[in-house]
Order: sequence, then C-alpha cells, then structure tokens
Amino acid sequence: MRILSIDGGGLRGIIPGQVLVALETKLQQLSGDPNRRLADAFDLIAGTSTGGILTCLYLCPDAATGRPKFTAQDAVGLYLDRGREIFDRSFWQEVVSVGGLAYEKYSASALEKALKEYFGEQTLGRLLKPCLVTAYDIENRKSHFFNSADVEPQRFGLRWDSKGPGADFMLRQVARATSAAPTYFEPARISALDGKRYALIDGGVFANNPTMCACVEAFAMNPELAVSDLKILSLGTGVVDKSYPYDQAKDWGELAWLKPILDILMSGVAETVDYQLAMLLKAACCPSQYLRLQVDLKRFPSVDSEMDDGKPENLDALRKAGEALATESDAALDGFAKLLLA
Repeated sequence: MRILSIDGGGLRGIIPGQVLVALETKLQQLSGDPNRRLADAFDLIAGTSTGGILTCLYLCPDAATGRPKFTAQDAVGLYLDRGREIFDRSFWQEVVSVGGLAYEKYSASALEKALKEYFGEQTLGRLLKPCLVTAYDIENRKSHFFNSADVEPQRFGLRWDSKGPGADFMLRQVARATSAAPTYFEPARISALDGKRYALIDGGVFANNPTMCACVEAFAMNPELAVSDLKILSLGTGVVDKSYPYDQAKDWGELAWLKPILDILMSGVAETVDYQLAMLLKAACCPSQYLRLQVDLKRFPSVDSEMDDGKPENLDALRKAGEALATESDAALDGFAKLLLA
C-alpha cells in the first residue's frame, strides 16, 4: 500500500507542492512515461487543510480522458497564481477582524471562486484513488473524514458497503471544508449529495499531520495488510521552532496563550505522528519504507512563516524553499520513487 500524506499549513503548501513536482518528474523519468502522474504512483493520498486541497487536485479526473486533470506543477500553481487573491482583505475587514481576534481575517469568496474554477462540478466519489481528507464537525463535535472509497468502494476493489450519496460531496466543498482554518476563514457550511448539511472547520485542529490517520484507513480498506506492506511518504509544510521563554510565559493569560498554544499543538501533533510511524516501521524491520520530509524555515529568512502571507516575494521565497528541500532530498526521493515503481 503506497501512501502519500501532506500536512496543513496554508500557503506553505507550496513547499510540499514543489517537492511533489520533483517526485513526479522522477517517476516519469524512471518509468519512461512522460504522462505518469502522482495518482498513478500512490494507492491512497491523505491531506489536511492545504494538504487536503492538494490531495483533491492530484486525484481529480479529467472529464474527457479519465486521467488526472492536473500535473503536480498545475497543483502548486493554485497557490503561486491565486495565493495573493485568496489571502487578501479589505481595509474594513482588517479593522473589524482585529487581526482575527474578533472576526475571521479573510472573506472566503476568493478561495471559493478559485476552488470552483479548478474543480467545477466534480464530486468526491469520482476521484481516481481512495483519499483521506480531514475536517472537524463543530455541530456534532467529531472528526470528519472524506474518502472517495466510501461512495463507490467496488471501483477500488474494496469489500465494504457503499455509504451512498450521504458520503459524497462536491469536490470544491471538500476542499473548502478542510481548509476552513479558524480565525482565517469562517466555517464551511456544506451539503452531502443526499442533502444532509454539515458545519466543518480545518482538520488541522486534530490532525495537522494526517499520516497516522491514513495508515489506519489503509488497514480498514485491507485488513490483510501488514505494516511491512506500507510505503509512506509524509510531507510537512515547514516549521519554525519558536521558543517561548519561561520568564514571559509564566505570566500569560488566555489571550496571550492563544497563538502560542495553537503553534505548539499543531507542531507537537505532527512531530508525535512522525515519531510513531518511524518507530512502527522500524519495529517491522522496514524503516526505509517511511520517508518524512520537513524543512526548517529559519534557514530561509526571506520566508514569512505565517501561513497567509500572499505577497509575491513571499510566494517566490516559499517556492525556493520547496525547491531547496527537493534538491537536498534528491537521493531520498530517488530511492522512494524506485520503491513506488518496484
């Protein structure tokens, strides 16, 4: 079972996006097939927030050919071409939101427009491979996992029962829900094809690194799998391990802790999942079948680590950081590409 998993991180999704451009190129070169796509190389793709959007892009079919609609370069183009537009706010929005403390920082209209242009009327159930896209249901207080295999499992040779139209959604709504980051965008109010409505927010609140969730889904899809059957590529969106000195933190109240605790929770969850999977694959005597790529953004002073800086110079800096990570990881990516094609 070949698994690709992509973390959340807003516009920092450019970083794993560029790594996957490099991987797709390697797969084409090694296979001798210039039309090979990421959807051909993986059996399950998982993503949270920006990673969820990328998941939908990589697996979205072209209506005419039934092949992947977007190349890896097309997918990262959503951020490079539309990032500034998506994370743009009027003076009035900036004033009334108080930096996201009193109201969401951005209108979702530009994001929804971009998603509609990319995905049109495509539905989750028609994705080319099983997926796992995370969101959180704030009304029913539970995690929500979108999986194309829940709609038509027989398409993927699965033995479980279909959940029918209640598990199917417009693909643009799936992408909107997984990226509804609190304080940045308002929650997504979406409807399944059976008419049931949901109020969903960004899955990063519980699974910013969705790799372990993806592995559990893989075992649910095929109970006969062994850990040694897994081949996992997990991609982060860059980290800045900001220190919070004791002398400052000891006197913080709720307001002062708000941003630091979100930063700690999101990075801590991602690091924990990485540790769990590294130990799991090591115990199964196949550590080389798990590859986690992450970049320390402190090495790139021109990059704004905030996930919503859509200025052209920052988008370009993120692109360069992603290219640098791909170059530094060239040998590892080459080995993993061969593993995928084996």
